[in-house]
Amino acid sequence: MRKVLLLISFLFISNQYLNAQGMTQNQRVWFAYSGQYKVSKNWGYHIEAQFRMDNQLEQNVQNIYRIGAVYFISPSKNLTSGYALVNTFDAATERFFKENRLWEQFQYNKKWHENKNVMTHRLRLEQRWVGSIGMVDGNPVSTGSNCQNRLRYLNRNLFHITNLKATDEEIYAVLQNEFFVTLGDNKVNSNIVDQNRFLIGLGLNYNNHIRLEVGYMNHFVNSNAKADVMNHTISISLIQNLNLQKQ
Repeated sequence: MRKVLLLISFLFISNQYLNAQGMTQNQRVWFAYSGQYKVSKNWGYHIEAQFRMDNQLEQNVQNIYRIGAVYFISPSKNLTSGYALVNTFDAATERFFKENRLWEQFQYNKKWHENKNVMTHRLRLEQRWVGSIGMVDGNPVSTGSNCQNRLRYLNRNLFHITNLKATDEEIYAVLQNEFFVTLGDNKVNSNIVDQNRFLIGLGLNYNNHIRLEVGYMNHFVNSNAKADVMNHTISISLIQNLNLQKQ
């Protein structure tokens, strides 16, 4: 238990340190679907869609579509590689610009406290080609794309709270933090720390196949612009882990 308290303190203090300087603050609502489907002993695939809205649910700020192939090293370890398409709204031109992204990751899940709690470590490497938009004669036009390599580390913790009447339904707490590090020189973001995401919330686990999670995310963006950004975000996620192997 002491290790858990130390971890929580570290995640909170590191996030507050990153957020200590002056910045622009926004409210956001994120909707996410993530599915992992196992089709054989060692192989599966990943499908994901995210829709990131303003707090009025009127403007789609960003959407992400991610696919990947999963190799299961063991029940607790896996490797994934895939592609993501990202559309981001540029308020200055009122247009979306595209990003093409390749990504590779290693994930390790560790159960503890009578297998009721789970800690996840995820290390992800991204190769990004980020488009940009400029104004020519008063009209928005594409001005090409820039490359960036980025490393992400996620620490995610699920804490069992209680079972419902049905033994395959569980209420749990979520505590996670993810930070992004820029690798090498690039024109997308010259800062070493790209961003940080700290999330706390609650989840409903049905039969270890479907999870619904709702939480608050403190999303800090270390921008290339003069003002950094903090997004106070309501996060709503639906997560599926299905075994599609022939019985």
